[in-house]
Amino acid sequence: MHTSIPGLEATAPQPLPFAPSLVIRSYLVERPGGDLLVYGAGVPVGLGDVTARYLNHWHEAMFAGPLEGVPTLVHELDREQAASRMPVDGTFAEPSTLGDDFEIVPIPGHTPGATAFLWEGALFTGDSIYLDGDDWVVALDVAGSDRARFLESLELVRELEYDRLVPWAASAGHAGYASTDATDARRRIDAIIARVRRGESR
Repeated sequence: MHTSIPGLEATAPQPLPFAPSLVIRSYLVERPGGDLLVYGAGVPVGLGDVTARYLNHWHEAMFAGPLEGVPTLVHELDREQAASRMPVDGTFAEPSTLGDDFEIVPIPGHTPGATAFLWEGALFTGDSIYLDGDDWVVALDVAGSDRARFLESLELVRELEYDRLVPWAASAGHAGYASTDATDARRRIDAIIARVRRGESR
């Protein structure tokens, strides 16, 4: 499924059983150093030369599906939970860059090992930050979430440079991603931070 982002393909939207107004997608990132699959939500047709699948957090392991010959990686703090649901082939822990274009940015809070990925101006946030219609919201007060760590991660995300938000989850019937700019993104993240500090959970 084509997106308007060059080099990015999406799977068909898949409803979340416990939140049917939301759908999830995986994304195929096409890059010279080897294609990557981001998120667990089915497998796109025509994978090509996929070198690895990266999960944002362990909840995706419930929906990822088998992917023979392609290693699945998740943050080391989410490995045990993910591995109880599907094979996990490797982990990561610290901020790092794969090649010169795919950044691994841990953003704990939603789960202990929640991790964002930054590629060519697209920020993949799992459902740490997801799209409810046109609104950017968060998922707190789930098992293993940590409000204080989440606030620290939101402060980090506020300083990243990106022009598209590409979450794991988005409202059904809407695009799975949103265009933005530095001013808009910071305004939206500031609004989330204010809600979380007030004790809200989205």
